[in-house]
Amino acid sequence: MNALLEMLDSIRVLPHLIALSIAYLLALPIGWNRELADRSAGLRTFPLVALATCGIIQASEDLMTGHPEGTARIIEGLMAGMGFIGGGAILKDNGSVRGTATAASLWATAATGVAVGIGSYDVAVMISLFTFLTLWLLGPPKGEGEK
Repeated sequence: MNALLEMLDSIRVLPHLIALSIAYLLALPIGWNRELADRSAGLRTFPLVALATCGIIQASEDLMTGHPEGTARIIEGLMAGMGFIGGGAILKDNGSVRGTATAASLWATAATGVAVGIGSYDVAVMISLFTFLTLWLLGPPKGEGEK
């Protein structure tokens, strides 16, 4: 087993596997909350968002070494793209708007993945924790949908 771990570490799989796993796990409680609330995005979507955003950052790190402006552009593109995807979760129905909390939590989950991808694990944990607590503790009043 140690030989396998050493081989994986030598080809840099292990550090990426750890980061991607952390991003995935940090998104699970958020996805679970949205799933329980029967929202348009749930248990599968949120971990995939964190995994993808973390993966893109990790995949580009060699390319962007010594070029922080390039990394900033990649992050900017990821977050703008997630804003667009989150917009798809927002629905207008008979004068009311639903899905804004799901859209915002998708965006926050992307930020979690980005934070893990750049190695800011403390920031990733805090974003994930505050997002989950906001959804869990500040849910809509009984009888009302998500606004």
